[in-house]
Amino acid sequence: MSITLTQEERAQHAVTHQKRVIIENYHGEKLVGILHDTGSKELVIVCHGFQSWKERIPMVNLAAALEKEGISAFRFDFAGNGESEGSFRYGNYRREADDLRAVIQHFCMEKRVITAITGHSKGGNVVLLYASKFNDVPIVVNMSGRFNLERGIEGRLGKDFLQRIKETGFIDVWNKRGKFEYRVTEESLMDRLSTDTQAACLSIYPDCRVLTVHGSMDRIVPVEDAMEFAKFIPNHKLHIIEGADHEYTSCQDELASVVVDFVRTHSHQDRDMSEQLSSCTRVDGSIQSRL
Repeated sequence: MSITLTQEERAQHAVTHQKRVIIENYHGEKLVGILHDTGSKELVIVCHGFQSWKERIPMVNLAAALEKEGISAFRFDFAGNGESEGSFRYGNYRREADDLRAVIQHFCMEKRVITAITGHSKGGNVVLLYASKFNDVPIVVNMSGRFNLERGIEGRLGKDFLQRIKETGFIDVWNKRGKFEYRVTEESLMDRLSTDTQAACLSIYPDCRVLTVHGSMDRIVPVEDAMEFAKFIPNHKLHIIEGADHEYTSCQDELASVVVDFVRTHSHQDRDMSEQLSSCTRVDGSIQSRL
């Protein structure tokens, strides 16, 4: 006699095993991630933001919250970040969407069901770009993504950045301690400026459920950007966390609760998961020229 457990019962019986998983992207670079395996075939992918990595608090805490619900999670480093191979590149939104595609196809080949993709900050833009091209993940969560990619550049590169980069071909970025951080080339700057967030939002399939979460006290990406996502994404829910900053420093529990509740509520609605498996295991080329 078979016994069907509820989500809560599965969570109580789940034993999580964390292990490093290495996945090769389409450029031959090894992406390093941590799989929180609860024994569930359902898997949520967790993506970090700009100059970040899988060990930052929002990614670790969200993976832990998903564990408690009995849902497996995978947090990984994009190429050029954290432990993954490759060189760090400014911009690079489409190429990081490529990395996400490689990760999803890897787990689909292992017969996992990708329940949701979640991204923080720049990672929020990446998961939305992915959803605008592929209709194989039913839930997308954008945490503090930037809608207007022209904003925020002057704060990092200084005034007259366009004129300066055209004259020299690059701008070097240094931190407050005078240490070199990274080089912005004209090509990488144009990659960011040519990434059309509005067009991507309008291209997301109507049956894909999207949640945007944003902090009301975010000083890095203004909360107004969250309102813009709500205007253009077809099947969208907006949740503003009062008092939260960009990293949700004092609001980690609320962030995790909002995201997990959304995933749990919608993971079994309006989607034939076997259809997802057959579609996402097909080998597709780079997303680079398609967005």
